[in-house]
Amino acid sequence: MATLADTMPETDSAAAPDPLDVSRAEFYRDDIWQAPFARLRAEAPVRYTPHSSFGPYWSVSSYKPIVEVESLPDIFSSEVGGITLADFIEGPNQVRMPMFIARDRPVHTAQRRTVAPAFTPSEMTRMAVDIRRRTAEMLDSLPIGERFDWVDTVAIELTTQMLAILFDFPWEDRRKLTFWSDWAGDIELVKTPELRQQRLVHMYECGGYFKTLWDAKINQDQTPDLISMMIHSDAMREMDQMEFLGNLILLIVGGNDTTRNTMSALAYGLDRFPDERAKLEADPSLIANTTQELIRWQTPLAHMRRTATQDYELAGQSIKAGDKLALWYLSANRDESVFRQDADRIVVDRPNARRHLAFGHGIHRCVGARLAELQIGILLEEMAARRLRVNVVDQPERVAACFVHGYRSLPVEISRY
Repeated sequence: MATLADTMPETDSAAAPDPLDVSRAEFYRDDIWQAPFARLRAEAPVRYTPHSSFGPYWSVSSYKPIVEVESLPDIFSSEVGGITLADFIEGPNQVRMPMFIARDRPVHTAQRRTVAPAFTPSEMTRMAVDIRRRTAEMLDSLPIGERFDWVDTVAIELTTQMLAILFDFPWEDRRKLTFWSDWAGDIELVKTPELRQQRLVHMYECGGYFKTLWDAKINQDQTPDLISMMIHSDAMREMDQMEFLGNLILLIVGGNDTTRNTMSALAYGLDRFPDERAKLEADPSLIANTTQELIRWQTPLAHMRRTATQDYELAGQSIKAGDKLALWYLSANRDESVFRQDADRIVVDRPNARRHLAFGHGIHRCVGARLAELQIGILLEEMAARRLRVNVVDQPERVAACFVHGYRSLPVEISRY
C-alpha cells in the first residue's frame, strides 16, 4: 500500500495548494498548523514538497530526524543555501549578508566564539539585577483592569531594552531595533521585488546606524557590549560591511524574537490553560520549568533550513546533494513520542520540557539561549511576586509567516489573584 511518503501531488504550482505544504503563511496567521504537522509526524516525518512559494523542499517534522540532521553539520550545510526556506536572490542585483549562524565550520566556530562571552553564566548573573529592576518597573507601570496590548507594552519593550544594553545602543532610538528585526525576520517579504527593495533599504539604514557606532568605538578599550567584542576579535574585526550587517541582523533578530514571542506566549498560553496557570500560581517553584515549557510550546522560530552537501538517507527517504530541508522545530516540539499525547497543551510541570528544540541542536544551538531563559523566568517571578494575572480579552494578531512564529498584538487586561 502506498504511504503518504510515497505520494506526491500531481498538480502544478498553479493548482490547489498542497495541504501538507507547511510553509504556507496562512497556517501561522490563522494558527491552524497543528493538524498538518500531526499528520506529517504520523505518516511522513520526512516528506518531499515539490511545489511551494519557496520552491521544492523536504519537510522534516519529527524530533529524531531533526536531531540527526543537526548532528551532521558537514553533510547538512547552513551556509550553502542559508537558514530559511527563502532562497538567495541570484543575478546582478543579488545581495548577500553573511552571518555566523549561516556559516559552516571553521568560520562559524570562530565568529560564534567572539560573541559567546556575552552569554556566559557569570554574565547572566551580572545582568540579572538590571533585568529584574527593569521588569519590576515595567510591571508596576501597567494599568490594572484596563485593556492594553501586551506585545507592544511588555514583550517588545522589555526585549528592546535588553538589546539596547547588549549593543550599547542609544536608548532613545531603541525601538529602531524592533523595526529592523521585524523587517529582517519576515521571509514573506522576499516574494515581491518591491518588498525586497524596501527591506533592503531598511537593512542598509540599520547598517549605516551601526557603522557610526562601530566607528565611535574602534579606538576605544574593550567594553562588554557586542559591538566592542566584534571590534576586538581577530575573527570579526576585518569583516566587510555586508558581513558586519549580516551578523548584526542575526543578533538583533535572535535577541528579539525568541524572548519577545515567548513573553507573548506566556500571556496567551497561560490564559488558554487556566488549570495550568492555577498550578503555577499556587507553586512558584515551578517557574524555572514553566519557562522551558513556554519556550517549547511557542517555539519562536518555526524552522531552520539546511542544504544537503551529499546524498543521504534520512528516515528511509533519499535526500540528494543540493536538496533543501526545512527542520520544523515547531513540529518536533509537539512530537508525541517525546512529549506524550498532551504535547499541544502547556503543562507547567512537564518533566522533560527542557528537551525542546526551540533553540536548535548541535553546533548551531542558539548562543543567547541562557539570556532568553533568564528574561522570561524573571518576568514570571516578578509577576508572581505581585500576584499579577494576565487575562486575554480578544484574539491575538499573529505573524503571517513560516519562519518567525509569533504575535503582532495581544489585547489583555491584568488583575490580581
